[in-house]
Amino acid sequence: MMDETSERRTADSLLLLLSRILLAVVFLPSGFSKLAGFTGFASTLASHGLPFPAAWAAAAVAAEAGGSLLVLVGLGTRYAALVLALFTVAAAVIGLPFWAATAAEHQQQLINFMKNVAIVGGFLALAVAGPGAISLDARLRR
Repeated sequence: MMDETSERRTADSLLLLLSRILLAVVFLPSGFSKLAGFTGFASTLASHGLPFPAAWAAAAVAAEAGGSLLVLVGLGTRYAALVLALFTVAAAVIGLPFWAATAAEHQQQLINFMKNVAIVGGFLALAVAGPGAISLDARLRR
């Protein structure tokens, strides 16, 4: 029979695993899609006025695909979560500039921007809490 503290740790670890899965599932397909369409993605970044678009595209793919894989399996989780938080802020500022949107697009851009803000909050919470016991980080600590 499990004591209350042990039950709480198990519940916390399951919720942290679920959090990692839910955060990763948003970024993993998008990261691999950017990798598959790398040239087009770099062109999109260039159209937003970014210098060195291929370098930024490579960094975005590494952060999005690589970072989400690390978060998913719980390896280097705290650092990967911080990288993904920064990536998400950059993606929101570059891709969802609600302040410059037309009146017709403003509300939708603002909603999507604020969703990114919430996702950043999730990554920051994960960076603080860590991956939990169901992770490669925890397995390597043992």
